[in-house]
Amino acid sequence: MTVRMQACAASDAVREDTHLTIRQSGQREVFCGLTGIVWLHRKIQDAFFLVVGSRTCAHLIQSAAGVMIFAEPRFATAIMEEKDLAGLTDANIELDRIVTQLIERRPDIRLLFLVGSCPSEVIKLDLSRAALRLSQKFSPDVRILNYSGSGIETTFTQGEDACLASLVPVIPPTVASECSLLIVGSLADVVEDQFVRLFESLGIGPVQFLPPRKSTALPSVGPNTRFLLAQPFLADTARALEERGAQRLVAPFPLGVEGTTRWLAAAARAWGVDEALFEKVTQPYRARAQRALTSYKHELAGRRIFLFPDSQLEIPLARFLSRELAMELIEVGTPYLHRAHLAEELEMLPAGTTLSEGQDVDLQLDRCRAARPDLVVCGLGLANPLEAEGITTKWSIELIFTPIQGYDQAADLAELFARPLVRRARLVA
Repeated sequence: MTVRMQACAASDAVREDTHLTIRQSGQREVFCGLTGIVWLHRKIQDAFFLVVGSRTCAHLIQSAAGVMIFAEPRFATAIMEEKDLAGLTDANIELDRIVTQLIERRPDIRLLFLVGSCPSEVIKLDLSRAALRLSQKFSPDVRILNYSGSGIETTFTQGEDACLASLVPVIPPTVASECSLLIVGSLADVVEDQFVRLFESLGIGPVQFLPPRKSTALPSVGPNTRFLLAQPFLADTARALEERGAQRLVAPFPLGVEGTTRWLAAAARAWGVDEALFEKVTQPYRARAQRALTSYKHELAGRRIFLFPDSQLEIPLARFLSRELAMELIEVGTPYLHRAHLAEELEMLPAGTTLSEGQDVDLQLDRCRAARPDLVVCGLGLANPLEAEGITTKWSIELIFTPIQGYDQAADLAELFARPLVRRARLVA
């Protein structure tokens, strides 16, 4: 499902430091925030996501997750009918009944998220009060929280931000005086395991993750907690952690060899790790990843790329593509430019890079068509029309579903950009 929003079109260009930033407000193309359930339900293994929404919401998640009819995933939709929207039934009574049936059927659930959608927000259904009421009923066996996955958010990745932010208030406080490291943002289990081994080799720890693999293993947070963001779209979660006293370590994001090294180095500095030890531990990983990138750099070097705003990964990706694969950046769009969280990334972009914040999709399409890039990174709603015009595209949502963080995934990340170019070359051969 593509959410298409119409606003008064506006666009202005501002030169900030060494970059030209185009600020836009107008029609935009984004996926719904409910999409985050697709990866979150796999990550938190004892959680269940109950969307309070329409049949369209149900179809979106079912198709995005690719779940077969006989599967029993850990998400569902409490479908709101016309009589619910018209106020002819008590939505809270219906919701209580559905939640009770769900928990009786799935006794393995330990954490239940009530996820708001556009329909439930239109009728002003207060899911926060419903979550509190139901938590009191099913506590201590099941904890019930709520967040909004409405399509009226900045972009589809905001669903994860809202979900993790809803967890922060129930995270227990730290009891030990020693510093702990918290990695914030959903990562594939294999990537988590790789980072744990690196941190252990550097003598950094204890290390915790948000979200955890089990809701019963929530990390503890307090003034002695230092945290690293693994994803650039977690503004609300970071703010909630800072309000709990945790301190963010300033770092770029762990994409590519350079980003991963600087991300690890931020933790190493906070723990006072000797530079010689850091070099010894990371050098083999860096060398192996750089060798693996060589063949992709041959394919991608000099290619011109245009990134539409979609996932908020665009600026870290642009830094990786330009610095490690020698691609030329035509325009780097992002739905929202969080300057504090992206400060290190912005410093590493080539001087004169054109950035765009927000979107007026028609104007941006005009700029893209005029530039005729070798590759366009965009959402599904734009990819097919551009492909029909002979422009090679890369689906940005695939960058969320694929493990791309860390040294061992650097070549996999590069391959995602090389693949559509190779496909195009074979088609025209």
